Order: sequence, then C-alpha cells, then structure tokens
Amino acid sequence: MLVSQILKTKALHDIITVSPTTLVSEAAKILSDKRIGTVVVSRDGTNADGILSERDIVREIGARGAGCLTHPVESLMTTKLVTCGSDDAADAVLQKMTDGRFRHMPVLEKGKLVGVISLGDVVKAKLMELAMEKNALEGMIMGH
Repeated sequence: MLVSQILKTKALHDIITVSPTTLVSEAAKILSDKRIGTVVVSRDGTNADGILSERDIVREIGARGAGCLTHPVESLMTTKLVTCGSDDAADAVLQKMTDGRFRHMPVLEKGKLVGVISLGDVVKAKLMELAMEKNALEGMIMGH
C-alpha cells in the first residue's frame, strides 16, 4: 500500500497549517477544536517549515511552565522534519514513525505539502490491507 492510497481516504481539509508567529495557545486551541494531534507550521501554506504536536506543547509546559503558551510556535516547533512522498510504501513510513517515535508525518510532492498522515492512518490502512488479503485467501481455499 502506498501513501497516496492512504491520502485518498482522508478529506483535503485534514491539512491544518499555522504561521510560525501563531501563539502556542492559539495552536493548542486549534488542536483541541479540530481534535487532531499536530499542525504543520508554514509561512505560506504550501511549504512545511516545521511541525508542532500536542506532545511538544506538553513537554514545554512541563519544562518552562504555562508561560510558553504566549510564545510563537516557531519557538517550539520541530524543524528537522521527517517527511514522505505519495509514492512511498506504507511499511516504510510506519518504520520511520516507529523508529523516530512520532505519530505524524507531512507528505510532500516536489517540496510542497499535499497532506499529513498519522500513525493511526497507516495502521488502519495496513489492517484493511490484511483483511482484504485474508478474504482473498479464504476465497481461494473455498474455491471462489
């Protein structure tokens, strides 16, 4: 299964970006309101400059206190992005996420942001793939 197949199951509005100057408190509200775990930080809405997750915010509150909520997201965001492309295999993406211990990955095409996939998206796709394989094998065994 490819990343492009996973993206087809997601609505286009799943790409939530914020400006680097957005306050952390505003980003936290977006995460809460949209019930998502991460936002992509982008100066122009098409390039991924960084990523900010719930975990990033919680870690910073734990380290510096609630005052960090008044800082811009660029002060907390991860700038060394691990990304994938639409033609990448889901297994490779799953391995990168597991090895890097993160749950969200921007999808880029020619350097432009085209989506974000989560660990849950990949696991769901893999489970669907396994179910289809199981059904095909059962069909072959039963002679269908």
